[in-house]
Amino acid sequence: MSSYTPEFRALHIACAVASIALFVLRHVLTLYRVNWSSWRVLRILPHAIDTVLLLSAVALMFAVHQYPFVNGWLTVKLLALVLYVVVGTIALKRGRTQGVRRVAFFGAAVVFAFIYTVARTHSPWGIFSQL
Repeated sequence: MSSYTPEFRALHIACAVASIALFVLRHVLTLYRVNWSSWRVLRILPHAIDTVLLLSAVALMFAVHQYPFVNGWLTVKLLALVLYVVVGTIALKRGRTQGVRRVAFFGAAVVFAFIYTVARTHSPWGIFSQL
């Protein structure tokens, strides 16, 4: 744990906040039928931030010597991340109706919140570990 640096954690948290903020912004623009996909910054920036988010996660993983499929909470966090990405694409692109996109957005937000609680508690149960 001596190689752990607070900078990795701060970068990871900042990228997670920026990622969800951009997701919310793009969803709101989608609901108002604004063609945000024609805006270069909103096409590229989320991918850049998510790349740094994943790289900081890998750096933290090696720094603290905890790994997915070895540590349960990281396994759940990784699997929930995959679910978040799938539901998020439905909310932003793949949903055929506004209703489907709204439900998918809500689902993605719930999954994101669950990922946050798993990260905070270091328990695969996240917020439910308190029950």
